[in-house]
Amino acid sequence: MPELPEVETVKRTLVELVTGKVIENIEIHWPKIIKRPEEIQQFKDALIGQTIRGVGRRGKFLIFYLDQYSLVSHLRMEGKYRVSPEEEPYDKHTHVIFTFTDHSQLRYRDVRKFGTMHVFKKGDEENHPPLNQLGPEPISEEFTAEYLKARLSRTKRKIKPVLLDQNVVVGIGNIYVDEALFRAGIHPERTASELNFEEVERLHKEIILTLSEAIEKGGSTIRSYVNSQGKIGSFQVELNVYGRQGENCKVCAAPLIKLTVGGRGTHICPVCQKLP
Repeated sequence: MPELPEVETVKRTLVELVTGKVIENIEIHWPKIIKRPEEIQQFKDALIGQTIRGVGRRGKFLIFYLDQYSLVSHLRMEGKYRVSPEEEPYDKHTHVIFTFTDHSQLRYRDVRKFGTMHVFKKGDEENHPPLNQLGPEPISEEFTAEYLKARLSRTKRKIKPVLLDQNVVVGIGNIYVDEALFRAGIHPERTASELNFEEVERLHKEIILTLSEAIEKGGSTIRSYVNSQGKIGSFQVELNVYGRQGENCKVCAAPLIKLTVGGRGTHICPVCQKLP
């Protein structure tokens, strides 16, 4: 699943490619992607004739800001956007097509069909699901070490599942949780409430640094992730533990291992991330 750096990269690409374009027509080949409004014709009626004024991101969600409406899009596992000429053929996995008045198209392709789209009155999108219960952005003034410590102190859950909880902090998925925990020297099975403030400060710092570096590199190309124009990210070459089980740790040379924590595959260095 694309995580915050990947979605941020897609957002930045789309800002350049679709801002100012006017929607002339919408084709929907897999109606289940449209969650709000439930009636497909209402979805089309709301958006056709609207100009895309900007593209934003909230956690792993893309937000297309139009004249009067906001379109909230979740890519989930395999969703991808691409801007193409109207005459260019598309395949069976292309489920939603926005045709613009300049005869270009914004195409949503999703092999697994897990993605979602919601339309809201502009400015009202933060007051309803799926955005209204999200935690703070990890690269924001709201996400402080003090905030993180307060949230961790309330739970007996292991630290990794807490960091994956989008109600605690948004946008961090399996790749970057593993990387941040390694860089902070914290074992993913540590009880969240037992981390002292020094450890939380270190973790807070590494979450921000890891995500910032990944954004600079355009995200990580794991499995099938590419950005909205087919370009791959390059942060995967910087990964310390994720997907490197059996290889040697870049810090201490110990063999890296893979565990299951909270039902998720988890990559660690057993030397750099010891349990107390």
